[in-house]
Amino acid sequence: MARSSLILLLLSLVHIGCEARSPIAASSRASNFIKSSCGATKYPALCVQSLAAFAPSIQQSPRQLSQTALSVSLERARSSQAFVSKMKKFRGLKKREYEAIKDCIEEMSEGVDRLSKSVQELKHMGQAKGQDFLWHISNVETWVSAALTDENTCFDGFAGKALDGKIKASIRGRVLNVAQVTSNALSLVNQFASKY
Repeated sequence: MARSSLILLLLSLVHIGCEARSPIAASSRASNFIKSSCGATKYPALCVQSLAAFAPSIQQSPRQLSQTALSVSLERARSSQAFVSKMKKFRGLKKREYEAIKDCIEEMSEGVDRLSKSVQELKHMGQAKGQDFLWHISNVETWVSAALTDENTCFDGFAGKALDGKIKASIRGRVLNVAQVTSNALSLVNQFASKY
C-alpha cells in the first residue's frame, strides 16, 4: 500500500512538472503577466489589447514587456505620421487646416524620432547595472515623455470650432490612440525601472 501511494505521488509530481513546462501554461503565465502589468497603466484595456499578441516573446520579462510596448508605440506613431501626411494632400483644405496638419506632421516626426531612440537605447543597454542602468533608463523615460508631449502638441493646432470636421476627427482619433499607447509604454518603462 505504501509503495503504491509513493508511485502515485511520484506520477502526480511528474505530471505537475510537465504541465508547468507546457507551452499552454507558459502562454497563460505570460498573458497573466501582461494583464497584471497593464493594470497599473492609464489605459489597461488598450495595453492588454496592443501587447497580447506578443505574449510568447514577452514571457514574464519586465524588460521585454517595456521593449515591446515601446516598439508598438513607435509603429503606431509611424503609421499615424504617414496618415497625417496623406491628409495634407486633400483638396479643399482651409489654410488653417493645412497649417495645423503641417505642424502636426512635424510634431509626429519628432515623436517618432524620440520613440526610435528609446527603443534603441533599451535594446542596447545590455545587462547594465547601477548608475549605468539608471543613466540608460533615464534617457528612455525622458524621450518617451517628450514623445508623449509631441503627440499631444500635434493636436493643439486643431483647437477651436473653426477646424471641426472630418479631417480633425480623423487625425484626432489616430493621434489619441498613439498618445494612449505611448502613455502605457511610459508606465511600463517606469515599472521596469522601479524594479532595479
